[in-house]
Amino acid sequence: MARPAVVCALPPDELKLVASGLREAGFEVLEAGPADGFDALLRERRDIGLAVIDGETDFNASLELYSNLHDDGRDVPTLMVLSQRAFERLNASQQADDTTEYFTRPYSAESLRWRVEAMLIRAQTFDDGSGPILAAGELDPRALARRAMIVAVFNPKGGVGKTTLATNLAATLQMKRHQRVLLIDADTVTGHIATSLGLEQVETVADAWEQDHTLAQGLAGVATSHANGLRVAVLAARPMQTESIDPQRLADHLSGSKLGFDALIIDLHPDYGPLNLAIFERCDRILVPVTPDIPAIRAAVQFFEIAGDLGIRDRISMVVNRANSGVSVDDMERTTGMPALGTIRSGGFLFVRAANEGTTVVERFPREKVTEDFERLADRLLQREAPMASRAAERGLFGFLGRQREPIRA
Repeated sequence: MARPAVVCALPPDELKLVASGLREAGFEVLEAGPADGFDALLRERRDIGLAVIDGETDFNASLELYSNLHDDGRDVPTLMVLSQRAFERLNASQQADDTTEYFTRPYSAESLRWRVEAMLIRAQTFDDGSGPILAAGELDPRALARRAMIVAVFNPKGGVGKTTLATNLAATLQMKRHQRVLLIDADTVTGHIATSLGLEQVETVADAWEQDHTLAQGLAGVATSHANGLRVAVLAARPMQTESIDPQRLADHLSGSKLGFDALIIDLHPDYGPLNLAIFERCDRILVPVTPDIPAIRAAVQFFEIAGDLGIRDRISMVVNRANSGVSVDDMERTTGMPALGTIRSGGFLFVRAANEGTTVVERFPREKVTEDFERLADRLLQREAPMASRAAERGLFGFLGRQREPIRA
């Protein structure tokens, strides 16, 4: 279901910026004209979730628009943009009610967008005495307030395709499955997502913290937009900045970033440090790319065993990378103990060409079989397609060639 429409009645210079930010967030923006036309618009459209109106330029016109929003059985939540002086005048008129909030000038389009998101959440909640809960109804709650699933991509061994998986899965979700995705480069040592996507002069989380930015909107506050619609956040641009990343503070930012997105895809460095452990705790899913070679499989087995100690084993799924290399998924599942959520065939030079052009394989080569692999994986992640049949649990954990596997210590 599409996100609700937002009516905007603002001065032209503000309207252009605000409408652009709201559309980028997935809202349909309806630009309101004269009061008569506005009333007709409200009668015609039943999917309007909120109105943003000017309360200062023409105060009397604003009051008329406000009245239309709350007449004839309508009670459209309203965000009124105005100065402090106009705010005092509006209070004196006693026209506003508890569905109205105020936003004072000057402001940024991004900050206004986040206020819109918050108001739509509140419009869909009620308090039954135990605290605010989401109201039932015809509207899809996720359409009104996107609360993202957090998906980490991790393997304690490098070179297994973590970044390739993260970027192409994120692009698939964004472009082909119409999800709003925040892609996070949490590899503070060797991460190169921004470079592979052709993004330059990216502000990092470490940069923002060094400048004492609070990032009240989570990691979206430092995210850079890619041409494909993805928002990309980078934790650190240099290994020396790694120590400035506070794991718990970053984990809190992850939770704060869920509003306004459907998925957070996180590319992690191959280690068991405090940062990754904090991220594991906040994840809904952990995808483990595993290539069909002994070192990668051994690292995956190690992670599966450690995941049991961490209490996160139920969130783990394997993605078999370079799956057309002659080793069966069945063997991979039996050896690692992990169910396979999907397989990605070897893309060879396709991935190199895409990265050199600052894009992803799913964009650059939409008709290739490897792109179909990412689409199938995205559907399984979204539970639109049944996961691959896994027989690892029913057969037990056996070795790569059917031998009883000896424990591999971390």
